[in-house]
Amino acid sequence: MAFEGFVIQNGKHDHENQFLCWATLMDKTPGNLEKDGLDAGQPVQGDDAREAPFLDCSQSSFSSISSSSWAPEQTPTMEQVQTYHELERHPTALSRIATQRTQHSGTVGAALKQRVSKKPLPPFGAGKPYPPPLAPREEFLISAMLAYTTLVSTFTSSVFSTVTTNIAAQYHVSTEVGLLGLSLYVLGFATGPVFWAPLSELRGRKLPILFGMAGFVMFQFAVATAKDLQTIFICRFFGGFFGACPIAVVAAVFSDIYDNRYRGVAITVFSITVFMGPLVAPFIGGFIADSYLGWRWTAYVTGIMGAAALVGDIFVLDETYPPIVLIDKAAELRRRTKNWGIHAKQEEIEIDLSELIQKNFSRPIRILVTEPIVLLLSIYMAFIYGLLYLFMTAYPLVFQKIHGFSKGIGGLPYLGMAVGELIAGVYIIFQQPSYQRKLRANNDMPIPEWRLPPAIIGGVAFSGGLFWFGWAGYKSTIHWIVPTLSGLLTGFGLLAIFLQSLNYLVDAYLLFAASAIAANTFLRSLAGAVFPLFATYMFDGMGINWAGTLLGCVAGVLVPIPVFFYRFGHRIRAKSRFAPTFDFD
Repeated sequence: MAFEGFVIQNGKHDHENQFLCWATLMDKTPGNLEKDGLDAGQPVQGDDAREAPFLDCSQSSFSSISSSSWAPEQTPTMEQVQTYHELERHPTALSRIATQRTQHSGTVGAALKQRVSKKPLPPFGAGKPYPPPLAPREEFLISAMLAYTTLVSTFTSSVFSTVTTNIAAQYHVSTEVGLLGLSLYVLGFATGPVFWAPLSELRGRKLPILFGMAGFVMFQFAVATAKDLQTIFICRFFGGFFGACPIAVVAAVFSDIYDNRYRGVAITVFSITVFMGPLVAPFIGGFIADSYLGWRWTAYVTGIMGAAALVGDIFVLDETYPPIVLIDKAAELRRRTKNWGIHAKQEEIEIDLSELIQKNFSRPIRILVTEPIVLLLSIYMAFIYGLLYLFMTAYPLVFQKIHGFSKGIGGLPYLGMAVGELIAGVYIIFQQPSYQRKLRANNDMPIPEWRLPPAIIGGVAFSGGLFWFGWAGYKSTIHWIVPTLSGLLTGFGLLAIFLQSLNYLVDAYLLFAASAIAANTFLRSLAGAVFPLFATYMFDGMGINWAGTLLGCVAGVLVPIPVFFYRFGHRIRAKSRFAPTFDFD
């Protein structure tokens, strides 16, 4: 029996056959029925029933209907005629079906001849190498492009420090208020990773980087064209928020494309770019501010640099996050095989707001408060990172105020710290073969404490560099090269402490490394935002020499932290709820 377009078989609706019948009906409108020799206004009778495509959708569709209810030699029942007339009396339904087909053909491009993809499937999955290997040339291009992108972001953070006096004079505010542009940008560094890091784990690495750089470029040009001070500060904050994306994501990209043999070298190069940007920006910004271009061109230049990075990222970057690579492969397989059930595991993930809040807010705070390793190392790294931006105020006081240099020339002594960072990077890279030998001897199971010796050496060097800077830069009778050379020690210590402490956190917490790093990033970025605000008062009140002595003493007090963890870290990790431990025979 047929009822309202459904076919009843053994008391159940045969939905599949109903769909087939309706699909055939789309091709057999009343006009087409007339071409087939059927009268659309009359019931189908006799032998004509055999030729009616609408009624004879498929043999399986109506084979279960008894011959008494539907036989070629019998006149159709009232129910059958009624069903046909119900469809005939609803031209709106037929019109909607035809409209849908037209829209699909016109807007989606459902041609009769399907496209044949000639692109090879990614060599990934089903036991193939994980993550997907890239050609050496492609790895180099991606790494270089991401290093430049990160350099642009960190360069922009400190280039503003050279124009704070110009802004203070133009808008009639104090120099400390002008420094808010620097602090708010670094505060954006603190808040940005909370959004960009989870997005990169849900939608891949490339999409967040492109969105982040697009927003960065937009707000840099907004700073350059701002009409008032509050617009400058707001745009600087959001510039830091979007600029934090490469800082949060690039290290993850390197983890995707490099294995244990080269990952340490790649992360070292990445860290050098993170700290090199704030040190090369001041003298460039100083020359721009002293020229006829004016302070606004510091924002124009960074906007142009960011636009170049965005264009390069669009054309150079490939997706490297393994789950997203599998999604692309599954989509390609669906098109080739017409098996629309093929999908990747990542596609089953549903975004849960409460889970995102727990993983990105609650868990990092709990790890920061309850884990002594994370808390003490985060305090140490926050102090180091805060001094990096405190030097944006201290160096101008020594080289511009005491030695009388211009803004451009007064920014050149930062190169001493830059050279010190390069020395630290080379030293850590040369330590990699020794680390690899230990790793192979331990069945490729890393011991986190192996990372700490360079940090211990860097702590001593950093503390000594602060004493050197304070007592060599407080009067003009001491040659300017002497405080400049102190940057060799401070730069070496800064990178050695930061990089190896970060690696230690990653190795110690593994599955919860993202939360540990998130807590560390938030705390150190807050320090980077706050330290420049009190630097002028401290150096003016205590003097360059005694302020340097105070900072050197604090750095010396913090030196035992990596020493303590190098000696007792394994015991502390054994009692941790978040740090995994392994038993070795």
